[in-house]
Amino acid sequence: MITSIAHSTIYVLNQDEALDFYKNKLGFEVGDDMKVEGGFRWLTVYPKSNSQLQLVLAEPKEGPMFTKDSADKIRSLIEEGAFGAGVFETENCQKTYEELVAKGVKFIQPPTEQLYGVEAMGIDNSGNWFSLVQR
Repeated sequence: MITSIAHSTIYVLNQDEALDFYKNKLGFEVGDDMKVEGGFRWLTVYPKSNSQLQLVLAEPKEGPMFTKDSADKIRSLIEEGAFGAGVFETENCQKTYEELVAKGVKFIQPPTEQLYGVEAMGIDNSGNWFSLVQR
């Protein structure tokens, strides 16, 4: 029986740049950062308050997981902004939004009242959108 989800993947254009964004702009902690067989870099981050679900910052490259063609297709979709990084929760959406804007994080929607709470929509430095939600 499956009891939890430990990791979820966000495809990024450059792992070093994504690490800088998630660590220094969003304030995430580094979980793992190691090279595994074939030169694949296993890089994870998580919010300081919750290490139970870690985000894998994966750069699509030709190798064990992808052919060159499939890696190129995924990179193209990332560049188009076709992927989302998910929903990040906060206790105060307006305050967190203002802090992130001051750090240079781009938003496509400021904090807005929704049926489920207050939500802002941001974009990471690879073009992945994310939702910032205060329930």
